[in-house]
Amino acid sequence: MKIDFDGIQAFVAIAELGGFGKAAEQLHLTQTALTRRIQKLEDYLGVKLLDRTTRSVALTAVGREFLPRAKGFVVEMSEAIGNLKDLSRSGRGDFCVACVPTMASHALPAVISDYSAAYPGNRIRILDTNAFDVRKAVLSGQAELGVGIPMDAHPEILEISLLEEPYMFFCRQEHPLSAQGSVTWADMREAELIMISSLSVNRVFLDYQLAKQGISLRGAYEVQHLATAIGLVAAGVGTAILPASTLQAGARPGVLSIPLVGPQVQRTIVLILRRNTTLSPPAQAFCELLRARYA
Repeated sequence: MKIDFDGIQAFVAIAELGGFGKAAEQLHLTQTALTRRIQKLEDYLGVKLLDRTTRSVALTAVGREFLPRAKGFVVEMSEAIGNLKDLSRSGRGDFCVACVPTMASHALPAVISDYSAAYPGNRIRILDTNAFDVRKAVLSGQAELGVGIPMDAHPEILEISLLEEPYMFFCRQEHPLSAQGSVTWADMREAELIMISSLSVNRVFLDYQLAKQGISLRGAYEVQHLATAIGLVAAGVGTAILPASTLQAGARPGVLSIPLVGPQVQRTIVLILRRNTTLSPPAQAFCELLRARYA
């Protein structure tokens, strides 16, 4: 059923103000345009709502019965439209962002701090998960935007580069390489390396970049999560090659991160959006802050 809001609004204005002239002025219409709206509404409803003479306008019996409901409809719609405009102007509301764990603790906190200061009443839900599930969350609509690692091109996904971060060598401060300003891939002792699972996007990317340089590494240990690798390094089990953001300064006393060179390998962190999908005002505001800081 098509609802003629303009016609109903015109009817209510005429009924409340007592005439076409004042109603036309309030609605910023000519009296001719206002008359057309009433005629269109009455034609659609199949009933007369107003009896009009050259000197006066009166509600018909049907018009008197319809007026309270029409007024309620106009008020409700006007309030709903006003709320939407306020939402758009102020960026108020809640949203969800999916993010790989290292970026949830490395890149997002500063942006969230700025966002919270600007929009103190808003609530952000963060899905900190692996790169595959970050993309899946954006595709399914579970999250409006994602922060993750580039993957194979997808027709519904848009990736925007945010920052580059290097892979680092992590070891205990007692390790023989700990005193060096940088280490090379040739320095690696495979017997003590803790490797991330070959199913991880990080591992696939790292192996690919090293293969281009004719470098291949095998570790004595393999884990699923970066946090597990850092835990093992902290316990003195071995060493690891991980993104720089894996460990925040001071988070693991005794664990060092040392630049890897020859070659240096960096991963790209991207903003992930769904193509042809408009972000909600609060998500759009967050997206703009994120890009302003990193992109």
